[in-house]
Amino acid sequence: MNTKEYNTIVRSYSDNVYRFILKNIRDEEKAQDIVQDAFEKMWKKVEEIPFEKAKSYLFTTAYRTMIDLTRREKKQGSWEEITEPTTRATQDHIDLSEILQNALGKLSEVQRSVVMLRDYEGYDYKEIGEICKLTESQVKVYIFRARKQLKEYLVSVETVI
Repeated sequence: MNTKEYNTIVRSYSDNVYRFILKNIRDEEKAQDIVQDAFEKMWKKVEEIPFEKAKSYLFTTAYRTMIDLTRREKKQGSWEEITEPTTRATQDHIDLSEILQNALGKLSEVQRSVVMLRDYEGYDYKEIGEICKLTESQVKVYIFRARKQLKEYLVSVETVI
């Protein structure tokens, strides 16, 4: 891949990668950092990556960077988790997008990622498998189980509202 093709990839996929990462971690600054790291890693290997595989490489790199960051943060912990009490039970009106975000938060990292890639970004099973290093069968199973879990959560929320 040459510089012109790299710039084409940046223009074509930067928003998609950012949205994918942002939906998974819900932190704009971290999402921007992850996307920037992914593009930096891709730039370092620009000569080795064929243009046809650049999209898959970019999403795979961003996904793995996100997973690494998440694992590091779990080990370190967060002050927000300790200091901020939850007031969810006292809120009268809950936004639908917040309910959906909470439902997505109940999923494992892999389930959330495959569902987001499939339903939000529109990738097919094979592309998702390449990005997440899973077989097509594994992708289908993760998506099925994630959707089932989302459905159960959303149905239970409807009975509370």
